[in-house]
Amino acid sequence: MNFSPTELCATTLFAIAIIHTFCTAYFEKLAAHSKRHAGLLHMLGEVEIVFGLWAAILILFIWAIDGFTSAKLYLNECNYTEPMFVFAIMVVAGSKPILDLTNQILNWLSQLGHRLLRVEPNTALYFLTLSITPLMGSFITEPAAMTIAAFLLRDLVYRHRPSTLFMFATLGVLFVNISIGGTLTNFAAPPVLMVANTWQWDSAFMLSHFGIKSTIAVLINALLVSVLFHKNLVLLELERLKQPNQTGHARNRIPFSVTVIHLFFLCAIVLVAHDPVLFIWLLLFFIGYTVAYPKYQNPLILREALLVSFFLAGLVVLGKLQAWWLQPLLTQMSPNLVFYGSLALTAITDNAALTYLGSLVTGTSAEFKLALVGGAVAGGGLTVIANAPNPAGIAILRSYFPNLAVSASYLLLAALPPTFIAILAYRLF
Repeated sequence: MNFSPTELCATTLFAIAIIHTFCTAYFEKLAAHSKRHAGLLHMLGEVEIVFGLWAAILILFIWAIDGFTSAKLYLNECNYTEPMFVFAIMVVAGSKPILDLTNQILNWLSQLGHRLLRVEPNTALYFLTLSITPLMGSFITEPAAMTIAAFLLRDLVYRHRPSTLFMFATLGVLFVNISIGGTLTNFAAPPVLMVANTWQWDSAFMLSHFGIKSTIAVLINALLVSVLFHKNLVLLELERLKQPNQTGHARNRIPFSVTVIHLFFLCAIVLVAHDPVLFIWLLLFFIGYTVAYPKYQNPLILREALLVSFFLAGLVVLGKLQAWWLQPLLTQMSPNLVFYGSLALTAITDNAALTYLGSLVTGTSAEFKLALVGGAVAGGGLTVIANAPNPAGIAILRSYFPNLAVSASYLLLAALPPTFIAILAYRLF
């Protein structure tokens, strides 16, 4: 196994960055007790800056040993389309008209479930948010589905400050369901997108080989967590009913035409997801439109989206140099071992990068390809770096967790049960 000093340095920094993601909560605790260095410690506690920080150190290393031109050339060779797309789609999907429309649809379905099945509206809405929204990711892309679901869960669950166990269980199911829920088509899930053209997988192929299995797992995961925390959801519903009725407050009703225009921008950005020039151009027009009609808007989530794209860009810079050990490792595995190996590797590498490296291996069997992608999407909820949309969920919900940080260890534990359900769905059906 041959490697250059730059590749060795990149892998060392990549390992440090992974360890750093597990220590963000610790840095936030230190910041609370240190007035002198609180700013620096808070920065180190921001999970979104972790990979960007260590990627910057890698670029300084390349500069030191190969010169500024080599460092600049390496940065220019990296593909930043995915981080840029996530930024654009988060801003649009997190806008008030899109969230209001989704909330209205899910509320209508929850009321229907209440009338037909006698399920409490809060429980029904919780179940639908963790099931329907992730499956929508197959059509509006996973980052958009993550943004919408995280905002809905923020208002439904997290802003009421429930138990830590409830918050992490919800986050674990959300991450796993988003990762597997985008596999009904060949363009919505990042790990699928990386191999779809190379292996000639169309949406019909994805639906028959992954979509049905993923839907079963998504529904089971959402149902189990809804039943397990049914009492908590009932208490949240009672708390909501006790609050003063705020319908008397002035509220601008969003015209249907405004919602349609927002949907147009959302769909248009999804359609040109492979062309940064076009979707950034559309995003600028979208921002201009929201400025023209401010009374129908909430502040756009530009900061959160920018932090997430910075995180993903850092992951791209560090991850590009991991092929020297990842690719040989994959080639030595049998199809059965590839499934569980890719599932485990996904926890410490982005699943899209993993499937991309797998697609470069020539002469692989159909079983190898299915196992690689299946393991990559099944393990996409285990850590914040496992799936590209995960940092978006963290950015929106982090402030409601203890010490304003999401513990990577607790997230891993919370994601294990829904991951196990996903494994069963992919291996048994």
